[in-house]
Amino acid sequence: QVQLVESGGGLVQAGDSLRLSCAASGRTFSTYAMGWFRQAPGKEREFVAAINGRGGATYYADSNKGRFTISRDNAKNTVYLQMNSLKTEDTAVYYCAGYSDAWYWRGHPPGYWGQGTQVTVSS
Repeated sequence: QVQLVESGGGLVQAGDSLRLSCAASGRTFSTYAMGWFRQAPGKEREFVAAINGRGGATYYADSNKGRFTISRDNAKNTVYLQMNSLKTEDTAVYYCAGYSDAWYWRGHPPGYWGQGTQVTVSS
């Protein structure tokens, strides 16, 4: 089975940077699109970023485009989310997501989820 394990969350101040990592196991990692979602208390889970398989195109939510960067290291079976200029509204549990094919598109549901890592941004 596919397992996704996030790490790197924590408590930071507004304007700081943080890098989240997601280690994947159980399948050929480089083939598949990967993504990040987040869920704040009382809100629905929302899309953050995605990257196509084989290190292809990247996609971002309007709320973080220009501040966040998704990348992957296929040799390490790991996807990253570099978050810069963090805002208090970025506070959420961040979930790593794995897709069932190599391409992301809007509305494409992930097939696999990690357990989540908490990111808290203080003012």
